[in-house]
Amino acid sequence: MRELHATAEAAGFATVRIDLGTAGNKTELIERLATALVFPDWFGRNWDGLADCLGDLSWLPAAGYLILIEHCDDFHARLGEDFAIALQVFAEAADAWRDARVPFWVLVDAHADGLSFLPDVG
Repeated sequence: MRELHATAEAAGFATVRIDLGTAGNKTELIERLATALVFPDWFGRNWDGLADCLGDLSWLPAAGYLILIEHCDDFHARLGEDFAIALQVFAEAADAWRDARVPFWVLVDAHADGLSFLPDVG
């Protein structure tokens, strides 16, 4: 992931790494994203607020966006519903950015077992 991070930065992308290895709940997941992406003061610190901020990012202008979510397996095992909601929020943000023709990628470091949200690409 380090090489990917460096390559994206060299291309002018805003890149962040989020470690969920010690995140104990939804609030910590959201706070880690808010801190890494320097969300504005008006950020609501909930799923709707996360969706709003990920769909805007005007305070963080870049050629594209790369969010690396690492060490997700424990979080997913303990808080599967919150993890699924987060994936849905990421997917909706990616759709919006794709429509705007701006690269926006969220890469999730997790085993695929049990991630029913992910579409079959085979």
